[in-house]
Amino acid sequence: MQGITFPGDGSVEIKDFPEPTPGPGEVVVAIRASGMCGSDLHFYHGNFEFDHSVIQGHEPCGVIHSVGEGVNEAAARVGQRVMLHHYWGCGSCRRCRAGWPQMCETAPGTTMAIHANGGHAPFAVVPVSTILPLPDALSFKAGAAIGCGTGTAWGAIKRLGGVEDTVTVVIGQGPVGLSATMFASALGAKVIAVDVDSTRLESSATFGADVVVNSREESLDDIVAEHTGGRMADVVMETSGHAAKDAFGVLGTFGRVVFTGLPGKVDFVTQEIYKKQWTIMTSWTMSQMEQSRAADFIATRNLPVDALYSHSWTIDQAAEAYEWFDKQDAGKGVFEFEA
Repeated sequence: MQGITFPGDGSVEIKDFPEPTPGPGEVVVAIRASGMCGSDLHFYHGNFEFDHSVIQGHEPCGVIHSVGEGVNEAAARVGQRVMLHHYWGCGSCRRCRAGWPQMCETAPGTTMAIHANGGHAPFAVVPVSTILPLPDALSFKAGAAIGCGTGTAWGAIKRLGGVEDTVTVVIGQGPVGLSATMFASALGAKVIAVDVDSTRLESSATFGADVVVNSREESLDDIVAEHTGGRMADVVMETSGHAAKDAFGVLGTFGRVVFTGLPGKVDFVTQEIYKKQWTIMTSWTMSQMEQSRAADFIATRNLPVDALYSHSWTIDQAAEAYEWFDKQDAGKGVFEFEA
C-alpha cells in the first residue's frame, strides 16, 4: 500500500509500505477518511521532532478490517465503523485509565504520525484500546474531524467547565475555532467569532456565531463592550495561537480563558490583572471518553461538522493537497479512500 510521509522540508513523499497485519491486542482499520490538521504543518516544515519514516495523518476514521489474537467481538468486530483516539500509553497508570493515554505517567507514549504510522494510507494497525464507535448518523469525515480538531474544541469547552448562558469570544475561525463556535452556540452561549480573514468569518454564521468581527478592520474591544454592556466577555477561547493580547483585552472580571492555539506565547504581569479574578488555562485535545461524547453530541444535535471541509483529496494528490493546506486560506482538507 502507499502512504504519505513528510521529509520535514515542506514537501511530501508517497512511499510503499506493507499492508499491516494485527498482532495480539491490535486491530487493522481500513481507512475511509483521514483529516488534515493544522498541526500537520509543524511536521511538514520540520519544526517539531518526529519519526520521518512514519505515515502521516492523526485524524483517521474507518472500519475494522481485521483483528488480532485476544481481541474479542465485544471489543471490536470486522466491519464496525470506528473513530481512533490517536494516542496510546501503558494502559495501566491513572492517566491511561482515565482515558488520557497522551498523558501516560509510566511510558513515553505513542502518537500516530509522530512515533507510529498514521492514517494517510489505506490501512492502519492500532491497539484495540484506541478505537471508539462512530455513530451511524455521522460520516467518516465527521469522525475524522472529531478525532483531533473538532475534538480539541470540545475538550477546551470541557476544561472551561461549560459555556451556557455566557458571552463567549472565539478567536480564530479555522477548523478548531469553527468547531468551538459550533459547540458554544449549541450549548447556549452568545458567540462572538473573531478572525482576520473575511472568508473564514463568512463560515462562522453557518456554525452558529451571533456576531462576527474582523479584528484587522474593526475594534474587537469596542464590539465586545457593545454586546456585553461594557462588562466584556465571560469566556474567551483562543484557537489561533497568536492573539493572547486580544484574549486578555476582552475578558471581563471573573472571566475564563482557554488557550489551545500553537505556538501560543502567553505572558502577563500579575500586578496588572490580579484584581480581575481570571481563570487562565490551557487545553490539549481530549480524553477518549470526551471524544465519544463529542461524537454523540454532534449526532444528537445534527451539527454541521462536514461543512468544515472545503477540499477532498486522494492519496496521489498529497503534494498538491499540502501545498494548498500550507497557505491556510481556506477550510479543512481530507484524504478519502474507497471501500
